[in-house]
Amino acid sequence: MYIRQTKTRSSVSGDDYYTFRLVVSERVGGKVRQRTLLNLGKNFSLPKEQWQQLCSRIDQILSGQGALLTESDEIEELAQRYAAQMVVNAPVATGSAEAEEDYQEVDVASLELIRPRSVGVENVALEALSWLQLPEILESAGLNGVQRAAAIGSIVGRMAAPGSELATMRWLNERSALGELLEVDFEAMPAMRLYRTSDLLVRKRKEIEAALFSRIEDIFALPTTVTLYDLTNTYFEGEAASNNKACRGRSKEKRSDCPLVTLGLVLDGSGFVRQSRMFEGNVVESKTLEEMLEELQAPSGALVIMDAGIATCANIEWLVEHQYRYLVVSRERNRQFDEQHAVETTTASKQTIQIQRVINEDETEVRLYCHSPQRQEKETAMTSQACQRFEAGLNKIAENLQKPRGEKRQEKLLQRIGRLQEKSRGISQHYRVELTPDASGNKAIALTWEKLPISGTRLTHPGVYCLRTNEMNWDEATLWQTYTMLTDLEAVFRSLKSELGLRPIYHHKEERTEGHLFITVLAYQAVQALRKNLKAKGINDSWTCLRELLSVQQRITATFKQRDGRTLHIRKTTVAEPKLKKLYEALDISPTPGGIQKLID
Repeated sequence: MYIRQTKTRSSVSGDDYYTFRLVVSERVGGKVRQRTLLNLGKNFSLPKEQWQQLCSRIDQILSGQGALLTESDEIEELAQRYAAQMVVNAPVATGSAEAEEDYQEVDVASLELIRPRSVGVENVALEALSWLQLPEILESAGLNGVQRAAAIGSIVGRMAAPGSELATMRWLNERSALGELLEVDFEAMPAMRLYRTSDLLVRKRKEIEAALFSRIEDIFALPTTVTLYDLTNTYFEGEAASNNKACRGRSKEKRSDCPLVTLGLVLDGSGFVRQSRMFEGNVVESKTLEEMLEELQAPSGALVIMDAGIATCANIEWLVEHQYRYLVVSRERNRQFDEQHAVETTTASKQTIQIQRVINEDETEVRLYCHSPQRQEKETAMTSQACQRFEAGLNKIAENLQKPRGEKRQEKLLQRIGRLQEKSRGISQHYRVELTPDASGNKAIALTWEKLPISGTRLTHPGVYCLRTNEMNWDEATLWQTYTMLTDLEAVFRSLKSELGLRPIYHHKEERTEGHLFITVLAYQAVQALRKNLKAKGINDSWTCLRELLSVQQRITATFKQRDGRTLHIRKTTVAEPKLKKLYEALDISPTPGGIQKLID
């Protein structure tokens, strides 16, 4: 066994370069021929004087011997890697019941189990990407074979082990069997390849998103009449000084101490992403809708669903002008509800909702005043707690007035009451608070208050909210059930943030940040496709639960000493446990990814 260096020429650029191969000399029919055992690629950089040491160590590993001499860490790492690849590249047995039986006489005591790598998540992720025809879409977008492998590695890595691109590369190299399934050597791929592929994906974003959603529509026969729109933000670890879109703003994760960027998503009613875009971290939600829908070219008459943060009067006027239908959460503060003119509908969780339908004077818009007992219970508890805290604060101030050394200066007491009102989350508006001054007017002698609930607020109308729509032909139940799709959008953001590693971001460049977000969105599309198929089979688990179930399946190499002195290497996937097997059956996926490799040395 030795390493051969061969000069070759690039068919693309015409430049000469060297490639390296691990070869062995064999006598065939009286002639000596060289057979390539492994292609080491053009980036093989071990000094030539150490080649023989590497070959000897590879031979020792394959023959089951320990190192006769202490090798350097670099040689040992390369030897382990190349020996494992030779096992992986060995001929594949079918692994089926019809496979030819193969008996070997081995020393059981010599058994070693080496190189465990996860394969469960990788197996179903590749199947989902195959359904979506993402490899073909990437090829049509101009990505070559290496770039497609890097893109798929990043997407599957985000599904299996969410993290930065650097963490993904470590996962691909040290923990995952994805390279085996793709027949790609990720260990030979520089980490910069993932970053550059991320940049390329961003440049091809519109093309990829359009083709991907078109494919999703074909698979799931989705109607294009419903569009959900919302935004979320994510924070940076670091200052992100080189990113012009990284700005301070209101963080939905209470991380306003960090720079932020905002992700806007336009979704179909089934929860698939039609379009995504990165905005500045301090962007005003209401100013992004027109820009996103114009780029999307959503069909005329499509129903747009959005929450109160985006449902400004200007946005609603724009939707009407461009012949969109809308169903939005009203921004009006005054709550009202007339139970006598309401109808009842039932939620999926068997909760009763009462809905009062009110048509405006020119009959161009419907308002739905909805009352939810479940929401009422929650809001009543919140307001009760807020009232108790506010009154406790007032009591503390009043008690201090009776103490000899307690604060009595009216100016200071007014400041304390103001701070208490500021922290009350609006509950102070329902109280009339009075300080009784002494004869001098500089000090207070008493503090009194009276609770005066303001009509039309959460305190007087708990559990009530209002929806607005220009869809005049649907009944109350249909409109309300359509609005609940907005909760699916919230589930999307939860999945992106908590299950697929949207937060935090470690990049400093704007393009790299956008690439991180886009890879997360692509991973979400694959997860949504898997969950939609599983839901049709009665499996409604979250991706976190599914990932935990899939992660137990591994590929392992079993090594034995044979009676004839040779070493037998078998690389095989562990047997799927009952729950995992049920999952594979529901998805119609093979429970034994990768097949069986056998090598006798």
